Amino acid sequence: MLINVAAPGSYAVLGETRDDAAGEAFDKSAKLLGLPYPGGPELAKLAAGGRAARFDFPRPMLDRAGLEFSFSGLKTAVALAVKDQSAKNGGTLDATTKADVAAGVQAAIVDTLVSKTLRALEQTGYDALVVAGGVGANRLLRERLAQAAARQGAKVFYPRIEFCTDNAAMIAVAGMVRLKAGRHETNAIRARAQWPLAELASS
Repeated sequence: MLINVAAPGSYAVLGETRDDAAGEAFDKSAKLLGLPYPGGPELAKLAAGGRAARFDFPRPMLDRAGLEFSFSGLKTAVALAVKDQSAKNGGTLDATTKADVAAGVQAAIVDTLVSKTLRALEQTGYDALVVAGGVGANRLLRERLAQAAARQGAKVFYPRIEFCTDNAAMIAVAGMVRLKAGRHETNAIRARAQWPLAELASS
């Protein structure tokens, strides 16, 4: 998701995924390569020894205006590539091919995230970007975002690696900031399985 954060509790979604999230794309692609869960870190390790140019995986929705994402097509392309390469190699993937697929997947995801994020910075005019979530730990993404944002006069901020995940600490800090800003809930329980961000921002 790309979110405009004007102040604690004041959020506006600029763009989000229509299907799989980037983290899901990493994990599902890793599973296709037989890597353990969580697959993102494992795929990144494998990609370090691969050639991304060998597989030209799609960069979804970069040719369209807007800030939305879609990664289901990438997963399908990876599945087809794995199936094709396995068929050529007696039903298995050799180590070199696995590394090349991993590198291609990582490059496609990072290219997409960087391009859309730069587009968001251009549209908002902001000079600061905060990256959160598990994919924020990806070193290639960090390098590419820092370089690209610097060219646009923007600075990128990351949590420490151990906090780049979907964790309780992240929720606790968000709650603390809201509390300090004088925003708090009553004791009424309004639990829901999924809560639209726009409703939270107005609460």
